[in-house]
Amino acid sequence: MIEVKREGILLSKTNLEFENDGVLNPAAIRIDDDVHLFYRAVQKGNRSTIGHCRLNGPLSIAKRWDKPIIVPEFDYESQGVEDARIVKIDELYYLTYTAYDGMNARGALATSKDLKTFEKHGVIVPPITYAEFVYRAETSGKVNEKYYRNQKFYYQESDPDKRIMLWDKNVVFFPRRIKGKLVFLHRIRPGIQITHFDELEDLNKDFWDTYFQEFQDHILFDPLYPHDSSYIGAGCPPIETEHGWLLIYHGAEETDHGIVYSACAAALLDLENPDKVIARLPYALFSPEKEWERKGEVSNVVFPTGTALYGDTLYIYYGAADSVIATASLSLSSLVAELLTYTVHDEY
Repeated sequence: MIEVKREGILLSKTNLEFENDGVLNPAAIRIDDDVHLFYRAVQKGNRSTIGHCRLNGPLSIAKRWDKPIIVPEFDYESQGVEDARIVKIDELYYLTYTAYDGMNARGALATSKDLKTFEKHGVIVPPITYAEFVYRAETSGKVNEKYYRNQKFYYQESDPDKRIMLWDKNVVFFPRRIKGKLVFLHRIRPGIQITHFDELEDLNKDFWDTYFQEFQDHILFDPLYPHDSSYIGAGCPPIETEHGWLLIYHGAEETDHGIVYSACAAALLDLENPDKVIARLPYALFSPEKEWERKGEVSNVVFPTGTALYGDTLYIYYGAADSVIATASLSLSSLVAELLTYTVHDEY
């Protein structure tokens, strides 16, 4: 088992209007000795924006801005911009987030050269309805039926006659091109999928039509263990190590007390072929234990979305109970060594 140290709560809500109901799920990126956090800020009424905080070192708050840095501007994100992740590829920062319009939640992208101003590129996940996806999945004959037996999730509180889009969230880019291509992970329930492409403009209808014809081949992995048995999703951007890409993700488990989000089940992916899973931990890296993780707006949640590496110490920034932002730390080398004792076989 990996020793994980809880560093405690880092950020809580304030009296400022844009974050007076909670803060959670921060993107994180280290620049020199600082860490920049781009966190989900929730105001009363459940409308989300992205706030900005700069840390000096991994844990000391240097500056916290009193206004959000990214706000809803377009119809596709009219009710919230949520759960950002960030990487730097070449000279450009890629910040992905979930765009929520009140009914549909889908992955979107904004880019920046300076972390001060961001250019939005819109929704970058498949532009299809849930009904269209069900048809394609059912007729392919190869896809796990859990991918298209989600009617209760999609229609329980919605008008069935409305155009309900396929929910595709947790978009996370790899922090460099791989074999010349941009690569990101995304989540169509219940598993994690992977996508390779040349440039953003390639993500058009024809691209996704071809993608879904071979959808099974794009599933990185599905739920496997008790702690991630309901569904999983990419968490923090992959970390490049000599043994492979380290992926920290979240797993959800249905229990007698409701859904429990176990943070950071972990996997290693091949460096030049990240579709190949090298290793995967059979247990959760850490699960809700502390009071601030077990009780909040949504209880029993630890939701990792960013990391920063200082020496061999990896700091993991996560949303706790959908209410506060907390940090945990561990030895990166120890985690990789532990993972390599759980190499996977043909099931992937």
